[in-house]
Amino acid sequence: MDSFGSTGHLKVGDHTYTIRRLDAVPGADRLPYSLRVLLENLLRTEDGANITADHVNALASWDPAAEPSQEIQFTPARVIMQDFTGVPCVVDLAAMREAMVALGGDPAKINPLAPAELVIDHSIIADVFGRADAFARNAELEFGRNRERYQFLRWGQAAFDNFTVVPPNTGIVHQVNLEYLARVVFTRDTSDGRLAYPDTLVGTDSHTTMINGLGVLGWGVGGIEAEAAMLGQPVSMLIPTVVGFKLTGELVPGTTATDLVLTITEKLRQHGVVGRFVEFYGEGVSNVPLANRATIGNMSPEYGSTCAIFPVDAETLAYLRLTGRPQEQIDLVEAYTKEQGLWHDPGHEPVYTTTLELDLSTIEPSLAGPRRPQDRVPLRTAKTAFRTALTNYAGSSATAPAALVNGGADEASAESFPASDPAAAFADKAGDAPVSSNGVAGDVADRPSNPTRVTLADGTGFEIDHGAVAIAAITSCTNTSNPQVMIGAAILARNAVERGLTRRPWVKTTLAPGSKVVMDYYERAGLTPYLDKLGFNLVGYGCTTCIGNSGPLQEEISQGVNDGDLAVVSVLSGNRNFEGRINPDVKMNYLASPPLVVAYALAGTMDIDLTSDPLGTDSAGNPVYLRDIWPSEAEVAEVVGDAIRSEMFTEDYGDLTGDKQWQSLPTGDGGEVSQTFAWAPDSTYVRHPPYFEGISATPAPRPDIVGARVLALLGDSVTTDHISPAGSIKRDSPAGRYLVEHGVDPKDFNSYGSRRGNHEVMIRGTFANIRLRNRLVPGVEGGVTRYLLDGEQLAIYDAAQKYAAAEVPLVILAGKEYGSGSSRDWAAKGTALLGVRAVIAESYERIHRSNLIGMGVLPLQFPPGESVTSLGLTGEETFTIVGLADVDERTATLTVQADDRRFDAVVRIDTPGEAEYYRNGGILPYVLRSLLVQ
Repeated sequence: MDSFGSTGHLKVGDHTYTIRRLDAVPGADRLPYSLRVLLENLLRTEDGANITADHVNALASWDPAAEPSQEIQFTPARVIMQDFTGVPCVVDLAAMREAMVALGGDPAKINPLAPAELVIDHSIIADVFGRADAFARNAELEFGRNRERYQFLRWGQAAFDNFTVVPPNTGIVHQVNLEYLARVVFTRDTSDGRLAYPDTLVGTDSHTTMINGLGVLGWGVGGIEAEAAMLGQPVSMLIPTVVGFKLTGELVPGTTATDLVLTITEKLRQHGVVGRFVEFYGEGVSNVPLANRATIGNMSPEYGSTCAIFPVDAETLAYLRLTGRPQEQIDLVEAYTKEQGLWHDPGHEPVYTTTLELDLSTIEPSLAGPRRPQDRVPLRTAKTAFRTALTNYAGSSATAPAALVNGGADEASAESFPASDPAAAFADKAGDAPVSSNGVAGDVADRPSNPTRVTLADGTGFEIDHGAVAIAAITSCTNTSNPQVMIGAAILARNAVERGLTRRPWVKTTLAPGSKVVMDYYERAGLTPYLDKLGFNLVGYGCTTCIGNSGPLQEEISQGVNDGDLAVVSVLSGNRNFEGRINPDVKMNYLASPPLVVAYALAGTMDIDLTSDPLGTDSAGNPVYLRDIWPSEAEVAEVVGDAIRSEMFTEDYGDLTGDKQWQSLPTGDGGEVSQTFAWAPDSTYVRHPPYFEGISATPAPRPDIVGARVLALLGDSVTTDHISPAGSIKRDSPAGRYLVEHGVDPKDFNSYGSRRGNHEVMIRGTFANIRLRNRLVPGVEGGVTRYLLDGEQLAIYDAAQKYAAAEVPLVILAGKEYGSGSSRDWAAKGTALLGVRAVIAESYERIHRSNLIGMGVLPLQFPPGESVTSLGLTGEETFTIVGLADVDERTATLTVQADDRRFDAVVRIDTPGEAEYYRNGGILPYVLRSLLVQ
């Protein structure tokens, strides 16, 4: 339908495109860029039923001051996945085909209707490091561990239409998306000619928002929601509020995109942008290179926004040209965005819900840690901040002196550094605080210490202590897509080697670029040998350390850390540093730019002030400071300009058929690909999931929750890392015991992420994070609970099984920001399969709340201002919640009975679409039933 007469045409070169003109809708020009993209989406998909003229008018008349209340349907142009979350998506699609057959339907209806692209990037582990063959050995180990999964994905690529798999050892999904997959303006042939419209997407990874830097609107969703989008279901959402972020000035020498994004993360977390769109505008936008924009967009989940988008401008076109996009596509992007009012005009300020402003010249070198990405620490106070934080990790006897806690520099200040002197970024700031002879701000006592002697197999001996840098990793899509910081790290490495510096022997150093292009420009610039010399050998093209695939520490170092109960540190150029995420031996994690990762590998400790203490000594015994080896901005720019060519991108992405191992995988039986998958009964990687067992053609009313017990009583900021299985599988864990019982040797356990296609492993790892704190078992860390029917302390999975046998439903109680972090669908799937019927929290992160509904779990919220503590709950109560059969988006509250206490919990089913999913027991049954009747 076209109620607004918006159909028009756009001629670009020799081609004429059909478009839906935004200027046909009154008020469109006042909207933020991101809402104009949504408006075009509604115009193009108007059908008079799910998407009507009223929806278009509601968006065009958007009130920036109003709380979101109007539901709209967003139809993304495509879906992108990584293999950890993508494998269960394909598993579920395969199971849906069988369920369709069981219900008498056509399994061929189960196909992606929107283009679906899966990039295998989450499986490689940095087992081997610091040697020339590290990449080859890690890739071989990866393929051996994941052959079953990769075989399944090869079948999926052959069996499903409109589904593309980018093979392993190509790059990180978000960088591949940025450098190759993104179109910015999408086209497809229709009966009315070739249609042009904005490239939009949803992805099964929260850092899908990295593509916002290219002007492409997209964000992370749960795997189950992405599956629905692939199957033609629009994403139900409320018209969002939009925060405008005005940028002025430009970064000064000595600062990096990482410093900028850590500052923005801190600022937006303080402002509060959870569930909102963030949009950058202003004259300073033109001073932000595309790679920096992508870095900022990437970190959107860390400050909680749905997206963090930059409009299209000349910098966008320059990046498309650099990365080898066809000139025809570049011309279309320019012509379309200018015609539609989607081209950035720094002189035009749209209306926003709220605005913030940041002068880029105020950014200073920073880190974030030791456990959250929003906990920014200026580099100049990093030593002091580390010592203060150490008291939470080094045992009860580690008490920081008051002077250490209250003295020192003001961490909120951010001074400008003279542009003429890059080294000024690392000089002490006069007047900040008195500095003692050991470089610590204020007159303070030594920090807690427990030196432990370690001797490696080659005879190298040394002492490690609290704060030792055990892992220094250049990793993650956040920064490895950024040539400026990657080249900066390599030049710093060269300068360090030339001064005779080496990494400390206890530091595990890894380099995991986001695409092969990075190694191409390192080679062209002649910088690879210097990184190798410091132990930053290539370990693989994938996420590695940032997602917990850091691999083990050297055995002797791991033993020393555990014998001394040391609080050792990782420093990584990633986006996530939650507790227990990076490595089980590492308690404190800091995010930093790639150059600072190299610097901390040289220093070997967090207990150092890099702005004033030497990193080491040169061959003549002279001290070498960070400012001595830090590359100048001009030097980085020169190498970037000389080393990077568009041909690198076209050549590296020109052939995505994969290596010989990938190509050797069969795609079917005797060359024939069946419509349904032949599940292997002995597989421990890919198993038929139970989501459709006993499904009927129509849903039964949702039963009330009666006599429920609390499986876990949790505090604030419980992330999906705490809930969803991730990282290595312990031998004595429920998942480890399951694998041993099924004939898997512990050395072949692989990671939870690699086994996401096996629900039996995943439910055993749900709520099993080693840092989880369940208040039902105070003083104990890990995935344990108290079985309230007899008081026995058990693993959460084992307790859930006993509750199921006793036919007792379960609930979870939690604090603020429940489910923050990655959009892991297994955080919701595992919760549902453990028998949890409802979660009651003080607040939710957007994606996890949506995923809970997608799995048929009811998200409830404590009344405003109330909590477990204020209501006097202990978690030992018996809970009853009735009226579930009638719950929809209009249901404001439900009465919760907890023993003799009653309170009205807020129902967090926010849209009619979510209500439909809940009534059907989740998204997948809803979609299956919808396709059955078509």
